[in-house]
Amino acid sequence: MAAASLAPGQNLAHILPPSWREDIPRWFAEDTPSFDWAGFVVGEEQQEAVLWGKSGGILAGVPFFEEIMRYVGCEVEWLMAERSVVPSNSKTKVAIVRGKARQLLLGERVALNTLARCSGIATVSRRFRDLAASTGWKGTIAGTRKTTPGFRTVEKYGMMVGGVDPHRHDLSSMVMLKDNHIWASGSITKSIQSVRRVAGHTLLVNVECQSFAEADEAITAGANIVMLDNLVGEELHGSAKQLKEKWAGKRQFLIETSGGITEDGLQGRLSEWVDVLSTSAVHQSCQHVDFSLKIQPKKAAASTAQAQDSAV
Repeated sequence: MAAASLAPGQNLAHILPPSWREDIPRWFAEDTPSFDWAGFVVGEEQQEAVLWGKSGGILAGVPFFEEIMRYVGCEVEWLMAERSVVPSNSKTKVAIVRGKARQLLLGERVALNTLARCSGIATVSRRFRDLAASTGWKGTIAGTRKTTPGFRTVEKYGMMVGGVDPHRHDLSSMVMLKDNHIWASGSITKSIQSVRRVAGHTLLVNVECQSFAEADEAITAGANIVMLDNLVGEELHGSAKQLKEKWAGKRQFLIETSGGITEDGLQGRLSEWVDVLSTSAVHQSCQHVDFSLKIQPKKAAASTAQAQDSAV
C-alpha cells in the first residue's frame, strides 16, 4: 500500500500537465503589472548569477524555476539535481543563471518564491515519510486539497518530490463525501447511492466518518475508502481493526486517518489496520527553504576597483 519511492535520477517534470506553463505569465502579471523601474539601472548587459541554497532542505521545483527564467530569456545550469539535500548551516551553490542583468532581476523573485515554497513542502513531506517508515508502517502518507488557489500544481509537485502521495488533485479526481454532503442528503447511504448514479464505476468514493457505526454504514453502501476523521488512540485503532475483521473476505476498502495530524502526533495514528494517513501539515504552514540569487561582479570591474583603492 505504501507509495513506491522514486529511483535515483527519476524525473517528475514530465508528468506535469501541459497547461502548467500558462501560470507563469499570470505570475509575472501580478509581480510586474507596470514598469520595471529598477531594471533601468542595470540595463541589458549579459551577466551571471549564482543561485545559493542558504538553509537545509530538499531541492524541489526545478522545472518551475527553469521555465520562469526561460520566460525572461535566461538560461539555468544546475549544479544539484532535484531531490538533492541542500546542506544546512552553509551556503551551497545550487545553480548558475545567465542572461541580461535586467531580465535576471525581473525573474528573480518569482523564481525564488516558487523554488522556496516547493522545496519547503518537499522537505516536510520527506520528514513525514521517513518518520512513518522508521516505525515499519507500510501505509501511505498523503497531502490534502487544502492548497493555495492558483498554486496547487507547484504544491502537489513538492509533495511528490518529497515522497508522499499527493492525494486527490481536485474535486474531479475522486469522490469525497464529507459531513456537509451527508447532512444535506440525509444519510451516508443516500449520499453514496446518489453519487454512484453520476460518478460511474471508475471513480473511488471516500466517505468522511465520525465513528465505527458511520464507517460500517459507508462500507455497507459501497464506499472504497472510509476516512476516520479526528479519531485518535483506541477509538481509531479499535474501530479500524473491528472494521477490517468484520469485512474480511467480503469487501475491499481502505481506512484513512485524518484531522489535526502533526509530526509529533504522527506515530500515534499509525497501525497495521490504518492504510492511509492524510494531512495538510506537509504543505499548509511549512517553513520555506531559503534561496538567494546573486549577480557576480565582473573581474574587470573588481580589478579597477582594487587599483583605485590602492591609489588612494
